[in-house]
Amino acid sequence: MSETLNGFGPLVSTEWLAANLNNPNVRVLDCTVTLHPLPGGDMRAETGLPAFEEAHIPGAGFADLIQALSDTSSPLRFTLPSAEAFAAALGGLGIGQETHVVLYADVAHWATRLWWMLRHYGFDNAAILDGGLHAWKAEGRALETGTAKPVVAQSLTLTHDRGLFCDMAEVKDAMGRPDTVTINALLPEQHAGSGGSHYGRPGRIPGSVCVPARNLIDPATRRFRPRAELWNQFEAVGSLSKDRVIAYCGGGIAASGDAFVLHLLGQDNVQVYDASLQEWARSDLPMDLG
Repeated sequence: MSETLNGFGPLVSTEWLAANLNNPNVRVLDCTVTLHPLPGGDMRAETGLPAFEEAHIPGAGFADLIQALSDTSSPLRFTLPSAEAFAAALGGLGIGQETHVVLYADVAHWATRLWWMLRHYGFDNAAILDGGLHAWKAEGRALETGTAKPVVAQSLTLTHDRGLFCDMAEVKDAMGRPDTVTINALLPEQHAGSGGSHYGRPGRIPGSVCVPARNLIDPATRRFRPRAELWNQFEAVGSLSKDRVIAYCGGGIAASGDAFVLHLLGQDNVQVYDASLQEWARSDLPMDLG
């Protein structure tokens, strides 16, 4: 890949993006998906495209995480597509080998989901826009409306697999291992099985701890909390001193928010359980409550 732009890293500011927005090597993508609770505890996923067309960062494209960037042949939602399908979809969005990709979403962990998939397949020129569209608007920066502008499709090849996702068998094998901590990125009430949405059965994977992805974000600014606060949240559950971390949630989305922050904090032996509770809770494997 090309040499990175000055100041480009896993997390970029609105100031950085404003200064680099017209760079032809920068591609901005809105990754928004909205989840609606259903009776019985499940969720319905709705594309964020209508909101994108109401207002988006100038020149941005829309990344469809429900269809184009998930394996739709799987009975489970949001599962990792093949490298070939993923690269083809991204190439159609104007992303090539040399592109610097900036991702944002109404809820940050939809952007971190795409960031984590890119990193899994060896693509490192991707960043999360800290604060997303909320911060961009709050600063009075320019917006566009309507459909995304046409872009020239790019050739993108993704052949590297870093093993940043794991499956149910690996999670089961890790239960009780002293060198591994398994983190639930859902809300405390979902972790306890006492409230909120669930995915077949309420509760959590036995032995897992809880660091809610929502708590990593300042609700007022939508930016990630200060590094010291993030460090304290993960240090409290022992995840920064373990050899390995597995993050899970309902469908591998919020878990990517935990995984992203762990990467920022220097814990790089992290995997996301791709199918998460939408698979585990519908199996005959145990669930803990309380």
